[in-house]
Amino acid sequence: MVVHNGKVAIVTGASKGMGRHFVSALAAAGWQVVGLARASKELETLPTDDGRVIAIACDIASSSAVNAAVAQVADHFGRIDLVVNNAAVFWPFMMENATDPDIEQHVSINVLGVMWLIRAAIPYLKQTGGQIVSLTSESVNHPFPMLTVYAATKAAVETLSAGLRDELQADGIRVSVLRSGSVAGSSGSVNWSAEDTQAFYKKIVETGHANMAGEAASPESMAAALLAIVSLPADVNADLIEVRAARAGMPDGVRSS
Repeated sequence: MVVHNGKVAIVTGASKGMGRHFVSALAAAGWQVVGLARASKELETLPTDDGRVIAIACDIASSSAVNAAVAQVADHFGRIDLVVNNAAVFWPFMMENATDPDIEQHVSINVLGVMWLIRAAIPYLKQTGGQIVSLTSESVNHPFPMLTVYAATKAAVETLSAGLRDELQADGIRVSVLRSGSVAGSSGSVNWSAEDTQAFYKKIVETGHANMAGEAASPESMAAALLAIVSLPADVNADLIEVRAARAGMPDGVRSS
């Protein structure tokens, strides 16, 4: 295993789900890790891994909050080597019924939050020859009904990453996309209403997306994929890696509905 002693990573959406596993995996590989997320009990209980992990409450939808958090990281550690754009929101709705907040929150967190963090981190990444890894979704290629706005935001992140790859290449900054399939233990659907959940799973069975998803991968496996990307030699870049379920199956919500 490649050890990254002394290098500093920022992970968004660090308090729950896959982000929490990313923080632990990076810390175990020798990174100093800063976990960003909205203030919560989960963020307060983020394991410190013997001092390798610190948590900062930050709403990534706010550019001023992101700027302040990045400045705090740089002041504390003196460097930033890696940014992992993991934070995202998604909930099911038909486009014709979408409220302004439905659309605005998807865009402000899933797209603008990624842009705010990358913009703030670039000056520090230039100094270290650092890396940006942004999480996207298999739904970029196969948009799930009732999650079409979410899929559109993830497609935007992939286009942003493609442009930044060329924009930042001369500065020695690598830009990668980790496109994820279904992952077990996701916190994204925790607050869905029973009515919306039932409607969503009924719709994806009807359209065949439930069969396409496969059995959810483990968050530990996704964290291993992230480590593989950031452990590549500096003279190569993983432009886009898609990691999907290897086993046939259906989402847990389909089986339980």
